[in-house]
Order: sequence, then structure tokens, then C-alpha cells
Amino acid sequence: MASFIIQGGKKLSGEVIPQGAKNEALQILCAVLLTAEPVNISNLPDIVDVNKLIDLLSSMGVKTQKQGPGAFRFQADDVNLDYFKTKEFSEKGGSLRGSTMVLGPLLARFGQGAIPKPGGDKIGRRRMDTHFIGFEALGATFTYDAKSGFFEASAGDGLIGTSMLLDEASVTGTANIVMAACMAKGTTTIYNAACEPYLQQLCKMINRMGGQISGIGSNLLIIEGVEKLGGTDHRCLPDMIEIGSFIGLAAMTRSSITIKDVAYDELGMIPRVFKRMGIALERRGDDLFVPAQESYEIDTFIDGSILTVADAPWPGFTPDLLSIILVTATQARGSVLIHQKMFESRLFFTDKLIDMGAQIILCDPHRATVIGMDHKSPLRGVTMTSPDIRAGVSLLIAALSAEGESIIHNIGQIDRGYQDIEGRLKALGASIERVE
Repeated sequence: MASFIIQGGKKLSGEVIPQGAKNEALQILCAVLLTAEPVNISNLPDIVDVNKLIDLLSSMGVKTQKQGPGAFRFQADDVNLDYFKTKEFSEKGGSLRGSTMVLGPLLARFGQGAIPKPGGDKIGRRRMDTHFIGFEALGATFTYDAKSGFFEASAGDGLIGTSMLLDEASVTGTANIVMAACMAKGTTTIYNAACEPYLQQLCKMINRMGGQISGIGSNLLIIEGVEKLGGTDHRCLPDMIEIGSFIGLAAMTRSSITIKDVAYDELGMIPRVFKRMGIALERRGDDLFVPAQESYEIDTFIDGSILTVADAPWPGFTPDLLSIILVTATQARGSVLIHQKMFESRLFFTDKLIDMGAQIILCDPHRATVIGMDHKSPLRGVTMTSPDIRAGVSLLIAALSAEGESIIHNIGQIDRGYQDIEGRLKALGASIERVE
């Protein structure tokens, strides 16, 4: 198990280029199963979760060819359907939550598919109901083998377009249903669909492949089923979660950092929320400049009451950045209530920040009040363990701002979502070493 050793308290400076979007990449990679023709994808992040999914696709029989850094060519013209019944598929697919999104395209193109019980972050319940209810509305049938942990699905005589109202605006659920419906017979309408930029990217990709999806960017998608899809080229957006992480890093270390090529117009509320935390941001074309600030003050509501930052489905604030907002607030001037509505275990990493000297009251599994210390009482270095991707990076940011040495164990969690993070941090001037 690898660890990071960090000497904190150093000011950073320079430019950093965000990686391709992890959450988009997982959807787009599954979509290559929709066609037998070649699909070229660029700006894929070189991270554990993406590489695991590429390996899984290869094991299914998808031809994969690396064409350069972050660029691959895929051709799913000889998919081995028997592979989905193997122990190897169970082990590989079960270790990666993104593997659930192979089911939609398999049902659409082959009329059958299977997935193991998914893995991923231990951040609370992440149910699959939305996926399965959507598939059943399209005419698929399901069986679950509790002993093997496999979900098996069959489309019988083919999927039939229908109208559905999703019980939650699940991003992976919407993506899976969209990929299933794009080749169903007739018209499918999905109300309360997720509309994140990465879901929009998937829909635009399918349309370039010959699909007919309208309502992109809204929570009402209308999908006219087509008989066949073709190949295409696709480039992933920059990762908005990593962009937010670098904003928090600059604020906590009182550093001046330029984040390059951020696709600013796709960031939604993210810049606004960081500005309400008192962090100065300057848009320079498609770059984002974060100037060094000795102090930043949390805004209040108009009546003077304490600011609440809560997550919500897009275009609300993404839950993946709440842990970054929380750690950033520990050295702000003022207080904030963090309300994590969507996952009940994501705030439990706050005990490690409290050990570092942060003033945080964990109200319940969903809410934490942070009393900022305005850099007057720096965090102190400690030894800790990363519980998941986003909390791991939050702890890394805390360690880089802290006085003294910190050690973070289980950094494989961070590697799942962040490409060469220590290399890019070193280029900014950070003192960070990876040890086995």
C-alpha cells in the first residue's frame, strides 16, 4: 500500500493543466459498445478507474489501441458475450462502479447483459434502482443471483421506447438508460433526467454516431430510437472536480496558481460557490487565475445568517466538491454549514481534520459546521488514511497547508481519480513524496 509524505506550509506557484474528466470518461468508454465501428477518444485521464475500465473492455473483446497520451481507438466488433458469465468479469467489474454502465449499451445492441454487484467509493448507499427501473420500463427483464452477486438482464424481442419519470436524477442511471434507449424501437422520454455537462457530452457523442436525442442540457430528454450507430471522434472535457480542487489548494496554501483550459462555461456554479467562500478568481480567456490571498472571508446570507453550502443535482453544486469546500473553510474567516444531502458517509473524514486542529462540528452524517481560523492557527501535520477519492484529495490539500510533516496512507484511493497528482504538485513547488 502506497503513502504520501508531505512537508506542509510551502507556498506554491505556477500553472497546472487539469486532466480529462473522470466521470465523463467512464460514460464515454461504455458507449463504445454501442457500435461495431471505430471510436476515437482523446483527453482520457490516466487514472486507475479509467485504466481498469479500458482493461475490462479489452477483456470483453473490444479492440483497444493507444494512439498517444490520453488518446485511444476502440472497436467493439467482436464482443464476447460469454465473458459476462465468468469469474474474471465478476472480479474486474465488481471492483469498479463505472462498470455498471456497460449494461445499457449491451441491452441496446445485443439484447442481453450482466453486471456484478458494483464496487467503488464507500461513501454511503448508492443504489441501482434507477438503472433497473428504467431498463424494465423499456421492456427488459432482470434476475439477481445473491450467491454470485450477478445482475442479469434480457431485452427479449428488443427494447421498446416509453415515457418514464426517474425517481432520482442519477447521472450514471440516466447515462445507462440513454444508452439503452438510443436503439430502442420508438420514442423514449426521460423526465427528471440528469443534465450534467458530462451527460450532455455523452448525448452529443451518441448524436454524432447517428443517434437522435433532443433536450440535451435539460431534465427532459427525448430519444428517437435508431437501428444502428456508427463510429465517431470524441474529446473529454477537463475535470471540473480537479479544477475545484486546485482552487481550494491555492486558497489553503495562500498561493498564486493559474489553472489552464478549464472550459469555464461548463463549470456552472463552481466559481460562484468558491467566490462566496471569499476566494478571488479571475477568468483569463479559458484559463482561471487564483491570486495569492493572505485571508479570505466567507460570505453570509442577505439577513446575516451563516452561509450554507449544499449539494444538489446539476445545475446545483456538485457533491464531489463539498469535501474540498469543507477543508477550504477551515482556514477562512467566518463560518459555514456544509450540507451533504446525497451521501451519508462522505463527511466522516472530518475527524482527521479535527486531529489536525480544524474547528469542525459534525452535526450528523449529512451536516458539518466549520469555524474558520483565518490562518491564525495553522493546521498541524498528522498521519492519516484516505477513505475515498474526494476526501483523500481534501486531506492532501490540508496536509500541504499544514505545519510540519503529514503522512497519508491508502493513496490508491487518490490515484483512482487524480492523474500523477504528486508530479503536478511538485511542479508547483510542493514537497510531496510517494513511498511504498
